[in-house]
Amino acid sequence: MKFIVKTASALALSFLPLQSSELPNVVLIFADDLGYGDLGCYGATKLKTPNIDKLAAEGRKFTDAHSASSVCTPSRYGLLTGQYPFRGNGGKGIWGPAAITSHLLIPAETLTIADVFKKSGYDTAAFGKWHLGFGKGVNTWEEPLRPGPQDLGFDYYFGMPVVNSASPFVYVENDSIVGSDPADPIIHLGRDAKKDQVTPITPIQPKESQRSANQFSGAVAAHKLFNDYEVGTKLTEKATSWIKGRKEKPFFCYFATTNVHHPFTPAKRFQGSSESGVYGDFVHELDWIVGEVVKTLEEKGVADNTLIIFTSDNGGMFNLGGRVAAAKGHSINGKLLGSKFGVWEGGHRVPFIAKWPGKIEAGSVSDQLTISVDLLSTFAALTGQKLENSRDSINMLPAFTGNPEKPLRDEMFITPNKTSHMSYRKGKWMYIPAKSDGGFRGSKPNQHAWGGPAVAKLVDTPNSDIVNGKLKGNAPPAQLYDLEADPNQTENLYRKHPEIVTEMAAVLNQVRPKKRK
Repeated sequence: MKFIVKTASALALSFLPLQSSELPNVVLIFADDLGYGDLGCYGATKLKTPNIDKLAAEGRKFTDAHSASSVCTPSRYGLLTGQYPFRGNGGKGIWGPAAITSHLLIPAETLTIADVFKKSGYDTAAFGKWHLGFGKGVNTWEEPLRPGPQDLGFDYYFGMPVVNSASPFVYVENDSIVGSDPADPIIHLGRDAKKDQVTPITPIQPKESQRSANQFSGAVAAHKLFNDYEVGTKLTEKATSWIKGRKEKPFFCYFATTNVHHPFTPAKRFQGSSESGVYGDFVHELDWIVGEVVKTLEEKGVADNTLIIFTSDNGGMFNLGGRVAAAKGHSINGKLLGSKFGVWEGGHRVPFIAKWPGKIEAGSVSDQLTISVDLLSTFAALTGQKLENSRDSINMLPAFTGNPEKPLRDEMFITPNKTSHMSYRKGKWMYIPAKSDGGFRGSKPNQHAWGGPAVAKLVDTPNSDIVNGKLKGNAPPAQLYDLEADPNQTENLYRKHPEIVTEMAAVLNQVRPKKRK
């Protein structure tokens, strides 16, 4: 086994001549917390996703695709930059969700997927969940919110600035809060803000899962424009309107939905529509969103020259809504072990579908190993550009449009919430340098986020280190799985293949940050 760690250097682009008329439009739909088993085309039976299933029927479904992290913010960092999240933050890594007051976590000089498209003359826009911070230093939410998306290659941005479960519960358009008023500025009061101090927000029901209390006062008009049950519709209207407004230039649309992150607040027309509770209803709204985007492309007459990619930022989560869905027979992550935040496959193996009429074989399936950092190099190749010193990102375009005989990628690193559980995949082998999955630890009805062995028991995904929802006392100190023979990670082979463990541990120790949490 050979692995070379390249030193950090700026990414450069050189161009191969391509005519503008040859360049396809690209729509990247990045769902939130959508698990491997949440779609009909990936085996779901307790909810229906006809629009997304149609994408798979008319394109290619990948069965071994992964998010760069099992956590939202680092996953988005990896997607946009083409770099593993452990390289962020000056080499200390980005591991957890960005704080409300976080600065922009991607330095403005970093090459992003939006920059790649801009360099080929594309119009670019981002819609939906951002959750990568704004500004420099501590973000006080003073406008303009710069640097931000517009400093990372996007011409336009509209969306939810953090996450739909955390304040501020307002929309941001470009670098301004929608509906902001200098006479009534938004003010961050912090975690200790009292209920009578903060601006009121939309009431939601307990069954829709946890949402943090508002931490902001002021901006009353801006808060009134944000209604949890209208977010999916509003974002879709903005994205489709922008697509309709494109003229001669090719365009790139990055649509990061808030579905299906908690709280589960679908529009009224979707409520009660699934057999999986509010979780399934929220997936139904997500499917509608995808259908609206596709319909817009068709009505505009550009569907045949548009590459659509649909995937998720990480695996599904077993909060209250997720646990209710499981009790109703829905398998959020299919039969995969684990969930969001953790390093088992259920935390980061995600749906990935690509459709490009005439270029990608309809109804095809690929088992090529890929991770979301690969989209940087893939988009560069798509637009006739050559990346230099791309380090982590691999061009997967041949796996989209053809059927390579050999794997284009044979190794990758996965960053969960804990640095102690950063793991290494090499071919069929997955090495995890610790016990359990390094994710959520909840296991009781009153706890918001379940994870680890408790989830394995909850959804009946057996593992040789677990008995009755707890780790065995004699469980090995680390884990090794043969994902070719055992993709659901039922048997830890750590003690059976010490030579592979030693080899993979050495590679992992070369790259992961020394300071661990």
